[in-house]
Amino acid sequence: MLTTALTDESSISLEFELKLKVLCVGSHDRAVLLYEYVGKKTVDLQHTEVPDAYRGRGIAKHLAKAAMDFVVEEDLKAHLTCWYIQKYVKENPQPQYFEHIYQ
Repeated sequence: MLTTALTDESSISLEFELKLKVLCVGSHDRAVLLYEYVGKKTVDLQHTEVPDAYRGRGIAKHLAKAAMDFVVEEDLKAHLTCWYIQKYVKENPQPQYFEHIYQ
């Protein structure tokens, strides 16, 4: 589980469990990373969704980073169906990410 805090006007505590595909923000709201294994070592990162009240605070960025870090750590290959994760990888060009992405 990844736990972190965002610093802005109101501190938000984030808890992320990739296996559950959920990032908890606040006490009841959940941001979601939708993904599906499409092979034994291949995952399709399909969609991120952040509750309206939490948009614009970098939460989707945390989802994208956690997803890509998981892909690298588990030595998986990823299809990036989600436009936001595509954007994240483009804006954060880490060589280890590119090695794990199907082009």
